[in-house]
Amino acid sequence: MSENCVFCGIITGNVAAPIVFEDASSVAFLDHRPVFPGHCLLFPRDHFETLADLPVNLVGPFFSTTQLLTRAVERALEAQGTFVGINNRVSQSVPHLHVHIVPRRRKDGLRGFFWPRQRYESADEMLRVQEAIKSAVSELKK
Repeated sequence: MSENCVFCGIITGNVAAPIVFEDASSVAFLDHRPVFPGHCLLFPRDHFETLADLPVNLVGPFFSTTQLLTRAVERALEAQGTFVGINNRVSQSVPHLHVHIVPRRRKDGLRGFFWPRQRYESADEMLRVQEAIKSAVSELKK
C-alpha cells in the first residue's frame, strides 16, 4: 500500500468510490470523469506502478478479470464493444497500475487512438526500430 495513492485509499476504505467489482486481487470502480458512462478502472489490490511491475503470477488473473469486465460493461450498457487501455507513467494520472475499460459504439465520436498517428520516415527506420525492440526482448528474456 502507498499512503499517497488514491487507489490504495479506495482499498482501505479511506476514499469512496462506486465499486463495480472486487475480488481477492483486484478492484474496479466507475471513473469519476468517464469518456462515456460505464467507463471503469480496474486495478490490483497490491500497489504496482506500471504493467512492467506486475508480477508474472498476477498477469493471468488480472487480465482474466479485465476480460470479464469488458464482457460485463458491454452487456450492462448494451455496448457494441470496448476500448481497453493502460498508461505506463506518461499520462498515468494515478501512479498505480490500472486498466481503463470504456464502452464503445459505432460512430460514438472516438477516432481510433486518442492521438495523431505518424508514419516511419523510411523502411530503413522501421527496420531499425524493429531490430532494436527484438534485441531488447531477447535481453529481457535472459
